[in-house]
Amino acid sequence: MKNETNELGQPVGFPVENWQACPWPPRSNSEGKGCRLEPYDPDKHNQDLYVAFAEDSNQANWTYLPYGPFDDFESFDTWSRSACQGDDPLFHSIIDLSTEKVVGMASYLRITPEVGVIEVGHIHFSPLLQRTTLATEAMFLMMKRVFDELGYRRYEWKCDALNAPSCKAAKRLGFSYEGIFRQATLYKNRNRDTAWYAMIDQDWPRIKNAFEQWLDTSNYDEQGMQRKSLGDFMNV
Repeated sequence: MKNETNELGQPVGFPVENWQACPWPPRSNSEGKGCRLEPYDPDKHNQDLYVAFAEDSNQANWTYLPYGPFDDFESFDTWSRSACQGDDPLFHSIIDLSTEKVVGMASYLRITPEVGVIEVGHIHFSPLLQRTTLATEAMFLMMKRVFDELGYRRYEWKCDALNAPSCKAAKRLGFSYEGIFRQATLYKNRNRDTAWYAMIDQDWPRIKNAFEQWLDTSNYDEQGMQRKSLGDFMNV
């Protein structure tokens, strides 16, 4: 899409014809080949979540989150019931289909249906989920809902600019780097410069195709090892 010029000769954005506000993300499951996303349910998910997060023995996974770590199940349960059951952020639990155990969380947030913008955040993958095909598929399922099911125009990823693994993950998943907002916020009594990443609906067909090729069974050998990386398909 190309920007245009108005009757005064001034540059203006390209027209978005017949725009209507997007739906709010539904509280329903999304299922892939190896994982399922379910709307967060403390009674159903908290025990598994606490056990999975406890696999992170030095609690490093909590470093860049504005909450945690939690010393016992009761404190985690109390926090999650108060913080994770709202509509924005809209938390989802990630279930490993091979075990039917919850192994991580992620949410939609800063949901703005009227202009078609939505963010993914509060991503917390336990060691049981990190660096697995399931982790990548979970992010793909969330993208598919945003673009294919709900018709959003823009999907954002923001993180502490010092969180190198999160920055690397955003790029690997197809998000484009857009810059750093300096001193954007405070958390845990420290400054946060926020790195912004995003993908838009015009990017989505290429990104979706890369995910589908990467997840296809033909891309994995008899030991379940990938033949080509997601990046290989992104760069085709």
